[in-house]
Amino acid sequence: MIQIRQLLCRILFLNFIFLIKYLRNRKVARIFATEWFHILKQKTVRRDVFQAIADPTRRAIITLIALQAMTPNAIADNFNTTRQAVSKHLRILTECELVKQEYQGREIYYSLEIEKMKDIDKWLEQFRKIWETKFNQLDNVLTTLKTKEK
Repeated sequence: MIQIRQLLCRILFLNFIFLIKYLRNRKVARIFATEWFHILKQKTVRRDVFQAIADPTRRAIITLIALQAMTPNAIADNFNTTRQAVSKHLRILTECELVKQEYQGREIYYSLEIEKMKDIDKWLEQFRKIWETKFNQLDNVLTTLKTKEK
C-alpha cells in the first residue's frame, strides 16, 4: 500500500516537472511543484510503528503515559528538552497511532493505544521464542558440562 502511494507521488511529481518545463516563469513553477510534492508526501506517507519506537525519547514518552494520560506540559517536565521537541515526538506517536489524543476542556491528554502495542508484541514474539530456545540449549550445555566435571 505504501509503495503504491509512493509511486503515485512520484508520478505526480513528474507531472509537476513537466509543468516546470513549459511554464514561462520556471522559478514560480518549481516552487509550486515542490510545495505540492511535499503536501502529497505528507498526506500519503505514514510513519511506521517501528520508526516511532526507534527513538529513545519516544520510548520514554510511551513508558510515561502507559500508567496514566498526561498533558504535553506534564510530559515535557520529565525531559531536558523543549516543549516543542516533546510536541514533535507526540505528533509522530499520534501519526503512528501509538498514542491517542483526548480533549478535556482546553487541555489535551495523551494516552497509550494498547492495540498498536499488541502489534509490536506480536512481532517481537517470534524473536522471543528463538531466544528462549537458544537459552534452553545453552542451559542444557552448561548442565552437561557441570555433570562431566563431577
